[in-house]
Amino acid sequence: MVSLTALINTIAHARETPGIFDDVTISHPFSPDPLMVRGMSGGSVPASQVAGRTETPTGPCSGFVDAAPDHTLKLGTKFDYLKLVVQSPADTIMIIKGPGGTWCNDDLDGKNPGIVGEWLRGTYQIWVGSYDKGKYLPYSLKITETK
Repeated sequence: MVSLTALINTIAHARETPGIFDDVTISHPFSPDPLMVRGMSGGSVPASQVAGRTETPTGPCSGFVDAAPDHTLKLGTKFDYLKLVVQSPADTIMIIKGPGGTWCNDDLDGKNPGIVGEWLRGTYQIWVGSYDKGKYLPYSLKITETK
């Protein structure tokens, strides 16, 4: 009986633990806050090619990403304040495409990229990249309404 209980707890915990490259759908307010998803940064496509520019008001579009986005974030409501920050042991970059435009960032919080501000309702594509072509590094993406 103990091993059956342990198996059930393991399965229940696995469902609560975010998978790698998960997509997210949230509305204001959401729980748990912060919400965390994981992935592997990097790729072989120049970030400026994916972003369609070398610079945005939120930062440079440098480094390398995969051709396909790492995550899709669907916002069911407008957010007056939302913060997305990558947490990684290495220097990473971020590109976000969605309603209203494209944003790139590097080093919002130390060597971790992030985008903060008002977000419109809609679907956003998120790429997390590395500075070295073909170098893949683990990361967590933290999504929060907390200032």
